[in-house]
Amino acid sequence: MLEEDEVVEIVTYRAEYFDGVKSLWREAFPDDPPWNAAELAIPAKLKSQPELLVLAVDEGDVAGSIMAGYDGHRGWIYAVAVRESHRASGLGTKLIREAEARLAALGCVKINLQVRADNAAVVAFYQGLGYSVEERISMGKRVEG
Repeated sequence: MLEEDEVVEIVTYRAEYFDGVKSLWREAFPDDPPWNAAELAIPAKLKSQPELLVLAVDEGDVAGSIMAGYDGHRGWIYAVAVRESHRASGLGTKLIREAEARLAALGCVKINLQVRADNAAVVAFYQGLGYSVEERISMGKRVEG
């Protein structure tokens, strides 16, 4: 777990952190589809609720990220990533709690997230934070602009 005297800052994304986020996402999500790449996802996020792209920065280096969104009805959490070197330190929990607080400040009372069905460790992580599996069918469609 993170100690109080450790130098890990929770900050809102700034352009100077782009390369660090890109590197983190490549490490954390090696099989992600191309439309989730930092070059596409970050500029899109900066157009809507940029304050909900939050980073954990350790001595100037990006150690974690979380992206959230709120549509006025539900909040969503995406792109939760923690560098392998910082895993099991409490940093993921810290990022989740920060996103929850920012969403709550916008009036959000329900947060959704999606986890790949075969990722039992991540499901257990979220369950430990009070999230529960809801029986739903997740559907999606790519819309080409």
